[in-house]
Amino acid sequence: MFERFTAEARAVVTNAQIEARSLHHDHIGTEHVLLALLTDPAGPVARSTGLDADTVRADILQRIGGHTQDGPVVSDADAEDAAALKAIGIDLAAVREAIEANFGAGALRLPRPAKKRGLFSKIYAGSNHIPFTNRNKKVLELSLREALRLKQKFIAPEHIMLGLLREGHGLAMLIMADRGVDFDRVRADLERSVGATAA
Repeated sequence: MFERFTAEARAVVTNAQIEARSLHHDHIGTEHVLLALLTDPAGPVARSTGLDADTVRADILQRIGGHTQDGPVVSDADAEDAAALKAIGIDLAAVREAIEANFGAGALRLPRPAKKRGLFSKIYAGSNHIPFTNRNKKVLELSLREALRLKQKFIAPEHIMLGLLREGHGLAMLIMADRGVDFDRVRADLERSVGATAA
């Protein structure tokens, strides 16, 4: 599938990993892909959504914070839960602080699983490999389906955004919905943009 990615689409995948690292997250979620899509303020995703990377980054930090060695692992599903709880007045950061004040720092941290031995553990040993969430893997798969639906043999950043919209869940979608992004208009804009690229 990755052989179909344009240089710009490959840059989105690379930049999503960079964004995850810069936020000290140990996963690459839909929010990181959205940040990577917004790297170019004059690009089609930024133009059609009206969003910018700094605003989205601030929204991510407000919702789930940054991951440190003492902090929790946060997935798209965890972020959705945190946002839902925040909507009814429960602040997970405050709950976490109260628990750690009573039971000690790191009380919520689960023990690390034993390291697996084998070929892949040797390949990734010492590397800073950050995995994609399952939802984000689905977004990349849907970007291929969007390209095929539009009868295009390449995957551009617009297709990745169309895949994100088609998947319809995750922190990126929550942030865009909260920011009032018109998903139907964005979809139409991106289809026009990628159609003009193909012509």
